Amino acid sequence: PDVLRKLRRGHWVVEESLDLHGLNRSEAAAAVREFLRGCRARRLGCVRIVHGKGLGSRNREPVLKGKVYHWLKMREEVLAFAQAPAAHGGSGAVLVLLKN
Repeated sequence: PDVLRKLRRGHWVVEESLDLHGLNRSEAAAAVREFLRGCRARRLGCVRIVHGKGLGSRNREPVLKGKVYHWLKMREEVLAFAQAPAAHGGSGAVLVLLKN
């Protein structure tokens, strides 16, 4: 609980970001997978994935947000993740804490 609270409040410095704007679901899945692998290999601790707020989508709902959350749950290198604070993208981004 303390780790999630700190993550939500932006306690850790974001060391790298991935922007998924303009990608379809399969492209985004591959991009997230490779991004996380690369970040782990570089021993990064906190990263941001920008999935967007869905303002440009058909129903003005975030298409990738739920997918990204699902993919993160399945990744072994992910320690925790939470919606980014407003300064880091708010509801259009997620902060991810990676295992050492």
